[in-house]
Amino acid sequence: MQSTHQVERWIERFPLIRNFNAGHLQIARGTVHFPVLEAGAIAYELQDTCANYLMCIDGRTRVFRMSEGGREMLIYKVGAGGTCVLTTQCLLSGGGFPAQSVAEARTELAALPSDTFRQLMRESDAFRSFVLDDYTKLLSGMFDLVEEIAFAPLEQRLARRLLVEADVAGIVWKTHQQLASDVGSVREVVSRLLGQWADEGLVEVRRGQVQVIDRESLAAGRLNTS
Repeated sequence: MQSTHQVERWIERFPLIRNFNAGHLQIARGTVHFPVLEAGAIAYELQDTCANYLMCIDGRTRVFRMSEGGREMLIYKVGAGGTCVLTTQCLLSGGGFPAQSVAEARTELAALPSDTFRQLMRESDAFRSFVLDDYTKLLSGMFDLVEEIAFAPLEQRLARRLLVEADVAGIVWKTHQQLASDVGSVREVVSRLLGQWADEGLVEVRRGQVQVIDRESLAAGRLNTS
């Protein structure tokens, strides 16, 4: 059972809902539900049918594809205030998910059932504009990722990932294996690069985390990988 507080948080995170007319707002409020995923919980699996349009209120999920050899390739992440481009694509096309998604932290979602999604897409200019604009931005981000994977050297991908993941104190709370999955590599190679960068004073490697020391050199690509 949804609570008024949950609905208010949803609307606060996604202000477009305030632009719904009274009828569409009633439909949305009457059908939305708020699943919560604990860290490590599965949001959806490969080839699952998409039953809901998912909007992230709080937390973060990672969307990835697993190779036949068991290597994980990160596609993108969805954080608070974001939506999932593959969810939108599946709802628009009627197909199954071409990837998997898990929660990286405790994650609260707003889920609009597929029937509600389709009705709002047909009838609500505000909702349709939001979905299509968001979808376009997310697709653009995916093309950037494809370009990075295809053309950027591993050391640049790893440096960028450290800078993206670092908190305000410069700490990346991830293992070498998790970072390897993020950049499409293997733990041994990532560990070797981090070890070299630690020797050069760019980072400090600790158990389960990496401290970014020289953000400027990482951002500028001044990396010794010999």
